[in-house]
Amino acid sequence: MNAYNKLMAYVRVTQALGSVAGRTGWDQETMMPEGSADLRAEEMAALEEVLHARRTNPQIGEWLETAHPEDDVGLAQIRHIRRSYERTLKIPAALATAIAKHTSKGQGIWAKARAENDFAAFAPTLKEMIDLKREEAAALAEGGDLYDALLEDYEPGMAGVELQSLFDAMRPRLVALRARVLEAETPEPLDHEFDEAGQLSLSTALAKAFGYDLNIGRIDKAVHPFSSGSGTDVRITTRTALRDPFNCFYSTIHEVGHACYEQNIDRAYELTPLGSGVSMGVHESQSRIYENQLGRSRAFTGWLYGRMRDQFGDFGISSEEQFYKTVNRVSSGYIRTEADEVHYNLHVMLRFDLERQLIAGTLDVAELEHAWNARFEQDFGVAVDKPANGVLQDVHWSFGLFGYFPTYSLGNVYAGNLYQALRAAVPDLDTQLSQGQTADATSWLGTNLQQFGGLREPRDTITHACGFEPTEAPLLDYLEAKFEDLYGL
Repeated sequence: MNAYNKLMAYVRVTQALGSVAGRTGWDQETMMPEGSADLRAEEMAALEEVLHARRTNPQIGEWLETAHPEDDVGLAQIRHIRRSYERTLKIPAALATAIAKHTSKGQGIWAKARAENDFAAFAPTLKEMIDLKREEAAALAEGGDLYDALLEDYEPGMAGVELQSLFDAMRPRLVALRARVLEAETPEPLDHEFDEAGQLSLSTALAKAFGYDLNIGRIDKAVHPFSSGSGTDVRITTRTALRDPFNCFYSTIHEVGHACYEQNIDRAYELTPLGSGVSMGVHESQSRIYENQLGRSRAFTGWLYGRMRDQFGDFGISSEEQFYKTVNRVSSGYIRTEADEVHYNLHVMLRFDLERQLIAGTLDVAELEHAWNARFEQDFGVAVDKPANGVLQDVHWSFGLFGYFPTYSLGNVYAGNLYQALRAAVPDLDTQLSQGQTADATSWLGTNLQQFGGLREPRDTITHACGFEPTEAPLLDYLEAKFEDLYGL
């Protein structure tokens, strides 16, 4: 067996153990008894200790020196393995274990604090997490920018200054569109109760309509919806709200976008570095195009309107067009995951700025709630009423996911480019969506992007799928065209 084959056999076992850790994390958020949190933290720390030891094994370095694959797949595998190996070597094992343990504990503390609207109860845990992540970032950055070092985990090759430049280019058109829309007459929200069983039943139908394979997946409930796994075990979660079924339906479609990316990757890559999504920005491009450009389109909401009437009877909306406007209603809501397309990126920009300051050390945890509330009122014109609608609404910081938030907006930008290319490739897309048929759209994404997994670098993945270099313009053009039409601007 040559060096490359030995390396890949070793990495396969490491990937399998990582999958076990991921499944353990899924269980923690969906089924684990509340009183098991301390034991689970010890278990997660033990798994991380084993994984860290495997990922820093000096034998990997020796194999990398003598492994010389000649095909594109092999070269891509080596690129990923070398990046991971060199990065993991910089992190002390004790620090990696401490972060894993604190992350496992932190999620439960956050969930309780959120339920009780008590930021002070979460603040010490968050401060400790930030201290640990700053220590990790310092080890990785080796004198460079701390935030960029963490961002590399989610969007390899991207820097904070590039994202800031992108967001600065987006903000003026988003703010101007928001102002024009909010001056227009706003559709009424839903005013009806939708039973949980009916929501979950229709949620499952939507998952199937978008191509989610439940033979190798499942749908559960969680406080914060997420997708977990890759290959032949990809699970999603959703949530329900008695008077807001869109929360359930569009959370499901969003997570299905993530899940289908993982399910559609070439099976030959399973349990290798190429066997999962190449970056969170690319991943979010899939969840956002499924949720928004496809799921919130006039054509698809017309079909969904009929399914909702079948499931719930008359719920106070008299036509497909009124339903389309209600689904896409623009308002300055508190919650990012429930935000309309006009406001969504402003939510992300707020978090991006705050977490950069936290990692840089220019914003203390003690000042975070005030900073959040002030920025939110500035950007959205609404005062935050409680921590669960403000600084405590997202799970990410409890998990130490600093550098993750900006990939949501980067994913939106990528989705805008993909949608432009998709419409050119599937000219009768609206007709198909009006019949609840997404197969041509999702097949195009599967063929042009999803099947390749981590074969290419993130930006190259989008360029290959679209046939052109991605920019923010297609997303902004799409948003302006959609909401100018919808609001009669």
